[in-house]
Order: sequence, then structure tokens, then C-alpha cells
Amino acid sequence: MLALRLTRAARLAVQLRRLLVAVASAGTGFLLLCALGHALTHPEAPGASALRLAWCAAPLAATVYLAVAVARTDPGARPRPGLSAIGLGPGRLMAVSATTTALSAALGSVAALLVFLQLRGDLTGAPADGAVTGALALGQRLPAPAVVTLLTLVPAAASAAVALNLRPRDPRPAPSAGSRRYGRFGAYGLGAARETFGTYGRYGARLAPAPASASASASASASAQPAGRRAAGAAPVDAGGTLLAQASDTHPPATTDGTPATPDAVPGPTDTPRPHTTTLPWGIAVLTVGLAVETYAGDTATPATTPSAAVLAGWALTALGLALAGPGLTHLCGRLLQAVRPGALRLLAGRVLMEESHRIGRPIGVVCSVASAAYAAATLYDADGPDFGPLSTLGALVVAGCAVATLLTAAVEAKHDRTDTTDALLRLGAPPATLRAAAAVRAGTLLVMFGPLTLIVAQLASLPLAR
Repeated sequence: MLALRLTRAARLAVQLRRLLVAVASAGTGFLLLCALGHALTHPEAPGASALRLAWCAAPLAATVYLAVAVARTDPGARPRPGLSAIGLGPGRLMAVSATTTALSAALGSVAALLVFLQLRGDLTGAPADGAVTGALALGQRLPAPAVVTLLTLVPAAASAAVALNLRPRDPRPAPSAGSRRYGRFGAYGLGAARETFGTYGRYGARLAPAPASASASASASASAQPAGRRAAGAAPVDAGGTLLAQASDTHPPATTDGTPATPDAVPGPTDTPRPHTTTLPWGIAVLTVGLAVETYAGDTATPATTPSAAVLAGWALTALGLALAGPGLTHLCGRLLQAVRPGALRLLAGRVLMEESHRIGRPIGVVCSVASAAYAAATLYDADGPDFGPLSTLGALVVAGCAVATLLTAAVEAKHDRTDTTDALLRLGAPPATLRAAAAVRAGTLLVMFGPLTLIVAQLASLPLAR
């Protein structure tokens, strides 16, 4: 009920993004039902039906990827102050977001079933006549368990992916093995120097330790003072009356649950998240393996048949490699923009690219993989090859549309997260034209980097298929 209320009260932009998820789910569900219809119509060719079902994995993965991107930008599922007091913590909000995603995908699955039954003639009594009649199983009874299983596949996969991606995480990092030990008033054992009672409460106990010479003079001055002037717990002063700092350990700051934290848990310059540049070599390796698999599949395939499962595996590995290499390449674009004495414009554009490399790099890599696959498919389905039928067109539209919509959604999310920085720059006097120019520089740099890469990958992927 809460998910339904949040879905109904969302803004128009959020509703449009959820509608995109429903449309993608409808296209994927229709393709799954067509694979079932082909299996019922051609029981003598189970291999071809299984291959059709395997090719439905591409639109299924694209739909799930879009659903996760839409759930991440949903403002109704973001933690806000005061929600935990009424029982809406991070775990409950994650469950609400997963339920909302399942509702959107289920709406698309129901629409796909209605369209499939309409084309079969089960609703109006007049079946459709065209190229898709061989995949509708006309005149045969549809098995209800198979239909329900195929239609629940998209909502279940999408909601599970959203729940896994938005699961609550502990913000406190694990303490390192080499953490320092605190004194008696800490929680981590005895320290090296013995502290007297009231050391932590003295003024200056949190300051840096004094030098050795200052400590010696402080000890001498403290011993020279009368006993009445040195009360228990008082801080030592020098001859001039200046208060000296205590050489005691710093008390660890307390965390939200009341337990003291180690200095490693305190955010510092070394605790900032590192960019996802470590996935770049792995992405290049997976991309190379995918191109090798496509080459092997192209050598064994004939132009007059449907692409085999090896071609599907090669394209999947190519897409995975580009997705893994996307954040690293985006981070590299930001570094290149700041090279060789950059100005304010290049510095701003480069810094933004480096900060957003983990968010927009992977969708850009997916779009590049879809573009390269489209080029290879156009090479395969040429005038001498098989016809690019309506079901293949629907699958290509679902995959390409989900990839582009995911990239746009990630760009909108990055823009919203950058609102505070943009407002600060405007308050400091930065002209809006400079911000627009920085956005244009970022877009141009990404196009220069990923455009030739897409063409190279597409040419390498289409060479074995064109022979």
C-alpha cells in the first residue's frame, strides 16, 4: 500500500521513467511469449526455439538495467531525516523501491499478454496475418504455467536487481589491524604513557603534543609551583603564565551507535573513494575475449541462418568488456582535460568527469556496445542474408532504447547530485555560460574518446560475420 501511494504521488518525470520500464517490460514479455509460441508451433525443432529464447536474454538484461537506473533516481525511495522514526529506514525504503519496480514491470507484462492474445485472436476472434503468425501458436492452447513463468521473469529479475543494488550498507569502514591504542579513557586498551585521573578533562588535552624541550620546561615549572597552586587535575603553566598542552592521546570520536571509533574511521584525505579505474584492464581483457569468440563464431556460421549462441556469447562479452572499461576511460578523459597547463574551463570539466566516472562511465560503455552490435547486425543482415524480421526489430529497439534511456537517467542523476556545487559556483560569481561551456567540453571529450572506440569494436566484430 505504501508503494502504491508513493507511486501515485510521484512527479511527472518520475512517472515517465516508470512508464519506460513498463514499456521495456512489455516488449521483453512479448518476445518471451513469441519464443513460447514458436516452440509450440515447431515441436520438431527444439534447438531453434531454445536459440530464440536465449536471444531474449539481451532485452531482458537491458530492461533490468533500466529498472535499476530508474530506481536509483527515484526521490521517493531516498532516505530522508525523520523517516526512520516512523519505521521507514533504509531497508524499508529498499523494499518499497523494489515493490514499485515490480509493479511497473508487472504492468508491462500484463500489456504484453493482452497484445499477444489480441494477435492470436483469443480476444476478438480475428487472428493477425503477417510475419509473426509463426510465433503465435495459432489454434493451439497456451500452457498456463509456462505463460505465468515467462511473464513473471521480468518483474522478479528487476525487483531482485533493485533490491541488491539499493541494499543498506554500513557507512563505517572496518577498522584496520594497525590501529593505534588509546589510554585509560579510550575503549581500546592501555596506552604507552600512564595517565593520571582527570587528564582527559583538562583544558588542552585534545591539542597536539608539545615538543620535548617544552615538556621538560613544563615539568620543571610544574615542580617549582607550590602544592596549593597545583590542584589535582590542573594544567601546568610555564613561567610566563602560558597554558601548556598535554601530551596525552586524543580521544576517539563517538559514532552514531555510541561506540568510539578509531582514527581510521574518521573521514580524511586518504579515505575518499577511489575511482573505478581498476576495472579498465579487466574490461579490455573481457572485450578481447568477446571479439575472439565472435571471430570463432563468424568462421563457423553461414549468412543464411540465424546467429548462433556463440555469436550471442561473443556480443555479451563485448558489451560486458565495454561496460567495465567505461568508468576507467571516462576518468582518463577527465585527466586528459587537465593536462598541459589547463585553464578554469578545462579544470572544471575534467574534475566533473573524474567525479562522475563511476556513474556515467558504465552506461556510456553499454551504449557503445549496443552501437557496435547494431553495426555488426547490419553487416550480417545485408541484402544476401536473412531478413530482419519484426521480432528482431522489436528486440533491437528494446535493447537500444533501454541503453539510451539508462544513459539519460544517469546523466540526470549526476546533474541532480551536482546541484550544490553548481549553486556554490554561481554564488561565487561564475557565469552560467561557463557552466554550459564546461558541459559542452565534457560531451565533446567523451564523444572523441568513445566514438572511435565504438567504430573500431564494430569493425572488428563485423569482419568475421561479413565473410
